[in-house]
Amino acid sequence: MRPNPIRFATASPEWSAQTQDIQRGIRLSAEISKLGVDDAARIRELFSELTGQPVDPDFNLIPPFYTAGGRRIRVGRRVFINQCCTIYDTGGVDIGDLVLIGPNVNLITVGHALDPSHRRQTIEARPIVIGSNVWIATAVTIVGGVTVGENSVVGAGAVVTRDVPPDSFVAGVPARVVRRLRPREDRAPLV
Repeated sequence: MRPNPIRFATASPEWSAQTQDIQRGIRLSAEISKLGVDDAARIRELFSELTGQPVDPDFNLIPPFYTAGGRRIRVGRRVFINQCCTIYDTGGVDIGDLVLIGPNVNLITVGHALDPSHRRQTIEARPIVIGSNVWIATAVTIVGGVTVGENSVVGAGAVVTRDVPPDSFVAGVPARVVRRLRPREDRAPLV
């Protein structure tokens, strides 16, 4: 069941505060994007500042990176984020341990009302939750309100608009379960 959206009226003081936070996030992600792959310590330092919490020493991000906000991004242990990832986190993005995120992935928690008369007046946000040991392949888009279950794989180019069950391989537009992956008891333990 998709969570109810958080709604912001674009003419409200709440949205003005969000806008300031978005500008801060864009500035910090631009700083991250100026760095090279050899600047891992500085990337971790700036990403920690962006999110407002320290990241794991094994966190790895390859710039460029794009975000709107950043304070609502949570990352677990040994997370890897490849080039050109975009995270719009107004609704919150929770990334579990041992997650691999491929290049050109979009995690977008915000959208506009479908009703044309409200489209420019309201921003809607829903959280994204990525379970532990998930692999999100290249050029995937995941929209707000989606949970990706642990140990799952999201195939290249997929657009994920519904929850992904644990231990599943999903692909396509919109993404659908292609097959179940080996049950947990058959796998080697996570490191």
